[in-house]
Amino acid sequence: MRETELYIPVKRFLELQGYEVKAEIGNCDVLAVRGEDPPVIVELKTSFNLQLLLQGVERQSVTDHVYLAISEPKQSLQRAILGLCKRLGLGLLTVSREWVEAHLDPAPYQPRKVAASKNLLLKEFQCRVGDHNAGGSSKRPIVTAYRQDALRCAKFLNIAGPSKPSIIAEQAGVARAQGILRSDVYGWFFKVDRGIYSLTPKGKNALTVFADVVSVI
Repeated sequence: MRETELYIPVKRFLELQGYEVKAEIGNCDVLAVRGEDPPVIVELKTSFNLQLLLQGVERQSVTDHVYLAISEPKQSLQRAILGLCKRLGLGLLTVSREWVEAHLDPAPYQPRKVAASKNLLLKEFQCRVGDHNAGGSSKRPIVTAYRQDALRCAKFLNIAGPSKPSIIAEQAGVARAQGILRSDVYGWFFKVDRGIYSLTPKGKNALTVFADVVSVI
């Protein structure tokens, strides 16, 4: 559909709700008025993009009742589009030649805080030693608290040789050493005997790759 083809279905949709509708009033694609109700503005685009968002936000200086109208987006995009519009307080309509569907009405947005997510972030922050990640960098894996514990295990094994997880937990101060060695997420460890672990070549290399971290943990 062309942008101009969106207008007639949107006009008909609003008229069925008792609005008088006119196009291209000022900078607005569509302006709808019904008695003493606040005016409704609809901005039309064939696809969802930044320009449409900016237009919608700008129209909020005129009225709180602003809708964005687009052709039906791909299913994979629809949830993200709805979430973004909701955060900005914008309504969303999808349009075909035959119908208009209202997915979201304009409304003030109050984000719901998730305490568990906040607690996980703070726990990770507190458990990390130092700040060894460059924001936006992809040259090496992110240094997490878990990776630091795995590096503590690797550092101990590199010095002491094959050892039991209980000894590593006690002497290297890694309470979850047994789980780290058993899971071997990074391929750094291998079992040489029952309950005894050693370091793989990949594990030894990690001590070099993360030398700046190893020096402070």
